[in-house]
Amino acid sequence: MTTHASVVEASGLGLTFETADGPVHALSDVNLTIGKGEFVSFIGPSGCGKTTFLRVIADLERPTAGTITVNGAAPGQARKDRAYGYVFQAPALYPWRTIERNVALPLEIMGHSRAEQQKRIARTLDMVNLSGFEKKYPWQLSGGMQQRASIARALAFDADLLLMDEPFGALDEIVRDHLNEQLLDLWAKTEKTICFVTHSIPEAVYLSTKIVVMSPRPGRVTDMIESTLPRERPLDIRETPQFLEIAARVREGLKAGHSYADQ
Repeated sequence: MTTHASVVEASGLGLTFETADGPVHALSDVNLTIGKGEFVSFIGPSGCGKTTFLRVIADLERPTAGTITVNGAAPGQARKDRAYGYVFQAPALYPWRTIERNVALPLEIMGHSRAEQQKRIARTLDMVNLSGFEKKYPWQLSGGMQQRASIARALAFDADLLLMDEPFGALDEIVRDHLNEQLLDLWAKTEKTICFVTHSIPEAVYLSTKIVVMSPRPGRVTDMIESTLPRERPLDIRETPQFLEIAARVREGLKAGHSYADQ
């Protein structure tokens, strides 16, 4: 995909948490540019700062070193501009609200009219193949369907940037494969910029235009891999030599990160 101006720009980014047991260095010297329309996956061991980096983009954490901009502005301004949608590891749907009212929540907060809400709800539920489930409650849906509703909510106000924190990690492999296919289709239709956290090498390689490999804490970027896979990606592309070559490089990057930490 052809990329344009940068959406996220991090330079020398670091974040240290002060705790009762002493400082915890979550991120160190992260330098990264994410272009408009890219699908960027972050992969690394637990505690390497993948989610922390997403939270810095979202202005949920403040860096203690370096700089970061979102759409050329500080993350706080991007948050006020509602420049991103956030999909968490768990669907985080309100059980007392129907699916359509869960999707409507950010639209209500933003003051959209009821007519505009209904139009956006219908469009985004159609995007994630949940048309017909508007009146259902979260407990009436499978885990995969709940996560799709969560994605619809993040898309409802049409932000250009989508932050996804391991949204399919708790799902079984068959459902995960299906949602990976649907997410690629959604990305192609919407042309959003997507930042995606995962622990799965096949998932990272299958979905991404760029894969950011991170080391154990403090989180550093050990490799940045530009995907050479075609835009159209059926699931069986995962059996091709090209796919396996990229996966092997990700695996080597993860190993290099561990060896760096052990020195």
